[in-house]
Amino acid sequence: MNIFEELKARGFVYQMTDEAAIEKKLATEKVVFYCGFDPTGSSLHVGHLLPVMAMRMLQKAGHVPTVLVGGATGAIGDPSGRSTARNMITMEEVAYNVECLKSQLSRFITLENGEANFVNNFDWFGKIKLLDFLRDIGSRFSVNRMLAQKSVESRLENGLSFLEFSYSLLQGYDFYHLNKEYNCSLEIGGQDQWGNMVAGTELIRRMYEEDKEVHVLTIPLLINPATGQKFGKSIGGTSVWLDVNRTSVFDYYQFWRNCDDAMLGDLLKKFAIELPLEECIALAECENINRAKEILAFEATKMAHGEQAAREAFLTAGSQFGFADPERKVPTSSAVGSIECKIETSYPEITLPADLLDGDGLWIVQLLVKSELCKTNSDARRLLQGNAVKVNGEKVADMNKTYKAADVPEKELLVQSGKKNFKKVIFA
Repeated sequence: MNIFEELKARGFVYQMTDEAAIEKKLATEKVVFYCGFDPTGSSLHVGHLLPVMAMRMLQKAGHVPTVLVGGATGAIGDPSGRSTARNMITMEEVAYNVECLKSQLSRFITLENGEANFVNNFDWFGKIKLLDFLRDIGSRFSVNRMLAQKSVESRLENGLSFLEFSYSLLQGYDFYHLNKEYNCSLEIGGQDQWGNMVAGTELIRRMYEEDKEVHVLTIPLLINPATGQKFGKSIGGTSVWLDVNRTSVFDYYQFWRNCDDAMLGDLLKKFAIELPLEECIALAECENINRAKEILAFEATKMAHGEQAAREAFLTAGSQFGFADPERKVPTSSAVGSIECKIETSYPEITLPADLLDGDGLWIVQLLVKSELCKTNSDARRLLQGNAVKVNGEKVADMNKTYKAADVPEKELLVQSGKKNFKKVIFA
């Protein structure tokens, strides 16, 4: 199976400019390709990872990824898939977000030794003069065609600013610039990006006298059949982030471990890409579905946070909730198959400032919220009223309970909410 066939078999192919030409290029050339990510926030979430998985597969097949983090386009915000405009952020925030995303993307894409290009489109847009851009680039775009794009058409009734309307020109120019500077001939992205991506191929053909073979390939959205929603949200409806300060490694692991049964096959094929496709299919069909979910969670966590972190999350979850296959009967090539399923007493940790224990001390309600076991004070009060809170193994019923430095001589508290949620709180 060649790389294009595998991308199709794993469900990474939705729409493309020329299927036969793309398959031939990937089979006969070392293709420089790119995918863009806008730094509108300081962290990616799991919903961003589909194109990242495709990039990783293409790189492992010998092709050269160009990772574009849009310091310029991120300052505008892509209108695709949105009913309202994004909140504007400062250029300082954009620059900070660029560095954060580069760090996260480097976990999945090898950027060293010339195996990939990492670029920021502010490096070229920051040097272009407005009149030059309008005359040289804007003159080659049809407003009629731009108005027909779904990302624009869907917003016309509620209003679309010229700022957002110009986004397609900038993304199209990105492809032209990367083709000129890096010989980039393929762009990949989500299916909602089709209009913006095709704008790039059209611009390239209009900018050169000779015929340039460039293509785009989109990846289908991943929909949860149980809810009809786009993949990427936890059960509580919150995003699952790659930033460990927003989603702990343990919670990241648990997100995958608790996936809907109906999504398991798709998730294995798309996020356990280090495992052979045949194994992913077999795991999705095996009788021990929870073991298959453990393997998925381990593989997804390993890619995002490293093998040691995935191992710790697997053992911690198994210690709390039980192992799905303690005798390791389900065959797998995953490294989790070699881990002895033994009960460990490690728990997800969070570090809080020690000065919270000074003065009047740390109120139990604040402790629950700051340890991220509860989202709000109201949630914490409800748990306390329901006798569902333990600290260091002892139930806490007193709503006014506080913890001072003298009460925490070891500078650690094990906080439990309900039967299954634990957090080791370290004061430093």
